Amino acid sequence: MEKLRKVVNEIAYTNNLIKLSSPLHLSLLPFLSISSSFYKLALSLRHFLYKHRFFHFQIHRLPVPVISVGNLTWGGNGKTPMVEFIALYFSRCRISPLILSRGYGGGDEVNMLQRHLLGTPTKIGVGPNRAAVASHLINKYGYIDIRKSPLYEKQNLDWKDQNSLDSEKIGVIVLDDAMQHWSLWRDLDIVMVNGLTLWGNGQLLPLGPLREPLTALRRADVVVIHHADLVSDHVLKDIESMVQEIKKSVPIFFTKMDPTYLFEAGNINSNVPLTALHQAIVLCVSAIGSADPFVKRIQELGAHYVDRIDFSDHHIFHARDIGMIRTRLGELERKFGFKPIVVITEKDYDRDPEILKQLNPFKTFVLCSTLKIFPYRGNNEEIFKKFLKDQLKLEFSAAD
Repeated sequence: MEKLRKVVNEIAYTNNLIKLSSPLHLSLLPFLSISSSFYKLALSLRHFLYKHRFFHFQIHRLPVPVISVGNLTWGGNGKTPMVEFIALYFSRCRISPLILSRGYGGGDEVNMLQRHLLGTPTKIGVGPNRAAVASHLINKYGYIDIRKSPLYEKQNLDWKDQNSLDSEKIGVIVLDDAMQHWSLWRDLDIVMVNGLTLWGNGQLLPLGPLREPLTALRRADVVVIHHADLVSDHVLKDIESMVQEIKKSVPIFFTKMDPTYLFEAGNINSNVPLTALHQAIVLCVSAIGSADPFVKRIQELGAHYVDRIDFSDHHIFHARDIGMIRTRLGELERKFGFKPIVVITEKDYDRDPEILKQLNPFKTFVLCSTLKIFPYRGNNEEIFKKFLKDQLKLEFSAAD
């Protein structure tokens, strides 16, 4: 199954399908093409039913502002880091955010968010019916419409004021991976785009990586190009042009992932400096939507040699996977004469921390990174935050 997923991914991100020549690729193309046509038909029907409010295809409105963070393709677009960025921003503005997630892929992204947002007033709800989850948590904690509350209109709201409003009450909702989740009304649609892979071959699932046609960008209130620092200025301008051909007036921002530190897989409280990878032999192991940026980051940290093993997004490691990783580590140790280091992402760690202990005595480090708004073409982090406030018609100041 893992091999099949890799082959489908290769097809999805090959711009010229004529270049595919292996028997497996060629045998899959007719099946994927037919499936893609059926997917397009089902997508059109679903959109029609929601648009005309047929039967149970209703759009629910919640009593607080709703921000959707989504994308048009599968994995690797920076959705979850952006969700965390927004939740932290509102938390620092003394507004309690509620994150709603499907909890897909074993809950690795939810686990990571829970770790990162511990100690903030952020709440996280998980479930496919996000309207029902939101209603349950709003009933449990209460809510404040921050667009109407007079206390939130003060520019210098202090912590005592925030306590008087009851910090448990939900003030804003952030939907993780929700561009195609049409059952909830949203006040702001943020669409994330992977600057390295864009839209692959431009085909709909499963022949290509697109969940919707590119014309869906017309629904976006803002487009964010992720991994912008790994893309040339010329390519970034081309991406801007492509987006603006679809929606001319849409604001475009640019993000990157900044490595901050490492921790040992067996000790989450350890804080290992990034210099630990300098001149090291590193094996990057990942099961994420886009592994190339992760590997590039490790190379930039000054490793002597970087090898990689990539699994499909959300892949759960099994004993045979650990065996394959140990075999590769042994090969690297014999080749270079000393023990290599395994480096994984936080998402891979949070999927199953226990199984990684089976890699002993090889060291396994987890790379921690933070999403940053990349200053480019006049846009920066402060302008992005102001954009959020303006779009939601809010007046407040952050307690940074």
